This record gives sequence, C-alpha cells and structure tokens, in this order.
Amino acid sequence: MKAPYSKIVLITGATSGIGKATSAKFAKQGYNLILTGRRLSILEELKKKYKRKYAIKVKILGFDVRDSAATKKAISSLDSHWKKVDILINNAGLAKGFDPIHKGKISDWETMIDTNVKGLLYMTRLISPGMVKRCSGHIINICSTAGHEVYPKGNVYCATKHAVDALTKGMRLDLSQYKIKVSQISPGAVEETEFALNRFDGDTEKSKIYEDYNPLTSRDVARTIYFVATQPAHVNIQDVLMMGTQQASSTVIDRSGRK
Repeated sequence: MKAPYSKIVLITGATSGIGKATSAKFAKQGYNLILTGRRLSILEELKKKYKRKYAIKVKILGFDVRDSAATKKAISSLDSHWKKVDILINNAGLAKGFDPIHKGKISDWETMIDTNVKGLLYMTRLISPGMVKRCSGHIINICSTAGHEVYPKGNVYCATKHAVDALTKGMRLDLSQYKIKVSQISPGAVEETEFALNRFDGDTEKSKIYEDYNPLTSRDVARTIYFVATQPAHVNIQDVLMMGTQQASSTVIDRSGRK
C-alpha cells in the first residue's frame, strides 16, 4: 500500500549510498521527497527520475550540512507546505582517515565531527520545531555499529557515532511528549556506498574491503529505514543494530569468501 500523497520525507546525504537507496524506496512507495546533498547535478537527476517514474513531488536542496548558515538558508527557502516535514532522515555522514589517535589528521577529525554530529544537530534544530508545533513527526538518525563499540583506528569516527547514539536518546526524551518518534539505524559494513572511498581519500585499492565477504547493501538498510518509518502510530522502533551474516562485530568478520 502506498503512503498518503501528502507525506513528506527529508533525506540528507541523498546523492549516494544509504541516502540514495532510501530515497528510491520512499519514492517507489509514493512519498514526496526533499533531497539534500552537496552534488546538485545528482539531485537533479534523481528528481527527474522519481517524478517521471512515480509521479511524486520532489524538492532538491544543494548544500553542505557542515555549513550552518547554508543549511539554515536552504531550509528557510522552503515554502509553508514543504516545511511540514513528516519524516526527517539524518543520513549525511562519513568516515575520514584510519589512523591511531597519535597520527590522526586534525582536518579529518573536524570533517567527521562537523558532518556526523553538528550537521545532524543543525538539521534537527531547523526541522523539529515544526514537528513540535504539529505534535507529529519522526526523526530517524543513521548511526553505526561504531556508535555501540569502538575498534582500533576508528577513534574519532566511533566517537562521533557514539554522539549520534546519545543525541538520539536525548532527542527522544525531549520530544516524546509531543508525540514525535525518534529512532536510529545502526548498520555495520555496507557496500554500494562511498564510505570506504571517503575513509581512504579516494584510494580505490584501499577501498576494496568487501571482496572476501558479503556485507549489507545500501538497499538492505533502506528497507529497514522504511520498515521503521511505517509502523503504527503507537509503535516506535528505537534502534536497529544490523550487520551482514558474516559480520559478528566491527572486528570479527568471516572473510572466507562471498556466500
């Protein structure tokens, strides 16, 4: 069954990976979309595709969530109808670098903190007041297994995802009285994304980290996000921790080949 045509879903980081797969899932089900990201050309392609294929309404906003002023300007540009966001999916996030703490690059740390933590906060601060006013809405934060455990050389990335976990819990406590759901999805290794490519600064060889086992796909995570977002009004799935069958933790992976 398709969603009511009036439902609006805002997805950050919609140009690739989990964000892009999630946009496709919601588009297919008839939701109207606000897609944001840094690469406007990709957003424009998605808009044309979804409007043609699914006859939905799509609004695109090109900006970087790290930039508070740009984020505020983009959201302020929405008219009164588009500002009534039903579901906010704070997906934009990344890992940069894979070094022990004493060798880490400050610029990498700042990029992760500004994107994974501050970007999520900027978006939530701009969208949640409308949800509070309407006493309705759902915020879904994309966390990670790194928000539940720490692994070698993952120091700052893990810290940012632990922050997402804490913020999700804090948001839920603050917003539950307004009938707003707050959830998070915490995936392990996921292919069909730019995660590894970003972490290793575009090094395609170093980025080949999934060839000897089956991780999750971005579509697997998108299906889970959609499942969480479409529960009855009285049900809130607070956290989903998910990994591929061959992955038991961030560091325990059966690399005996693709199954």
